[in-house]
Amino acid sequence: MTTVEDAEKLILAQLRDYGTENLPFEQTVGCVLAEPITADRDLPPFNRVTMDGIAVNYQSIISGILTFNIKATQAAGDEPAAIAHPDECIEIMTGAVLPVSVDTVIRYEDVEIANGQALVKVQDIKKGQNLHLQGADKREGDILASIGQMITPAIIGLAASVGKTNLLVKRLPRVVIISSGDELVEVDQTPAPYQIRKSNGYTIKAVLQKQGLLPDLIHIPDDPEITRQQIQHCLQNYDVLLLSGGISMGKFDYVPQALEDSQVEKIFHKVAQRPGKPFWFGVHGNGSLVFAFPGNPVATFMCLHKYFLNWLRTTLNLTEQSSVYAVLAKDFQFKPPLQYFLQVKLQSNPQGQLMAWPIEGNGSGDFANLADTDAFLELPPERTDFKVGEVYKVLTY
Repeated sequence: MTTVEDAEKLILAQLRDYGTENLPFEQTVGCVLAEPITADRDLPPFNRVTMDGIAVNYQSIISGILTFNIKATQAAGDEPAAIAHPDECIEIMTGAVLPVSVDTVIRYEDVEIANGQALVKVQDIKKGQNLHLQGADKREGDILASIGQMITPAIIGLAASVGKTNLLVKRLPRVVIISSGDELVEVDQTPAPYQIRKSNGYTIKAVLQKQGLLPDLIHIPDDPEITRQQIQHCLQNYDVLLLSGGISMGKFDYVPQALEDSQVEKIFHKVAQRPGKPFWFGVHGNGSLVFAFPGNPVATFMCLHKYFLNWLRTTLNLTEQSSVYAVLAKDFQFKPPLQYFLQVKLQSNPQGQLMAWPIEGNGSGDFANLADTDAFLELPPERTDFKVGEVYKVLTY
């Protein structure tokens, strides 16, 4: 049986390059940058006023002038005004360009304005105060966002600020989600006592949509020939097949044979883990990848996050994310020699530690338990007793 570590390595040995595409920048949230975003001019592009008030020449303050005649009023976006005499000032607003004839801004709270004059009421004035100087953030040509970064709302703002109406991003794989089983009925149907509604496919789809993927969703009945035909069709039309169910040892689990008949090379079948032990992974000759997850909802959910999302981020060359660790908040025992992914609720204690509280549920079929938890705590297979205060890696969802 394959270990979790080896399963990860075998999957990451099958990375793919799906190329790039140019998209309107507003449509790229969640995509991965395939080009750097650079500053088209200094940031800020001018000496920018950061407080509403008056702009003066600091030399006037040094010479003892505290009362200034207001020469002009300048708002953000206005062309810069100018003073001609030491006892003049410009009433100026946040965001405005600092005129070249002045070099210091005194905020409204520190002056008294009446009859066209401004009286400075404070003594502690520093040259250049209340200014955001040109180029203080970035210089023209500097990189603002690098290749491999996921595009966030902040990066959308950067793109807009430098006039990048289109962004080159990593193209995403074409993904299909395949569920199977005659016991499954549509969500809008009332199931018989021996049936359940389809849920795994919609769960997977929701997770993938958060990654920017728009997967198709199909269902296969428990029929060996239909199973084979549908899998062969999907292998020709998708880059990745995500299957849920039909891969265990049951009499009606036709997926492994259908994959073999379709010339999908099995890389491994069964991983020394719980949940998700029957996990199957393989590759077709055309490069299509098959992640066949067990049908139990918690097993599907865990394998999707642990294996597929890790593969997706790596294949997209997404800038590496730091691992998250948490402190076990309660003693826990797990006897079988398997790597256990324990469902936990994460909470921070007053000392700033991330604490993981076990929420065991009723096995890998207890999908309702997922709504009450935040992550899987990865417990090593060589241990059976896990103590309060021990630190383990968490797989957040």
